[in-house]
Amino acid sequence: MAQSTAAPTPTTPAITPLPVRALVPWAVFFGVLMLVLLYFVGAEQGATALVSGEGVHEWVHDARHLLGFPCH
Repeated sequence: MAQSTAAPTPTTPAITPLPVRALVPWAVFFGVLMLVLLYFVGAEQGATALVSGEGVHEWVHDARHLLGFPCH
């Protein structure tokens, strides 16, 4: 007589929803980070410059052209 063995059934881990309260600090952090990056790419030159010289301008020069910001 043949022995029958039951195949183990795969179990999926329970997915718990992430509370909105845990996402808010990360959303604020990335929002501020995006605003800072947008400032440096789009407005850091000329009269509104926070950093003197052309260093920041040269670092973000290609990004300005890629995103359509006037540069020259």
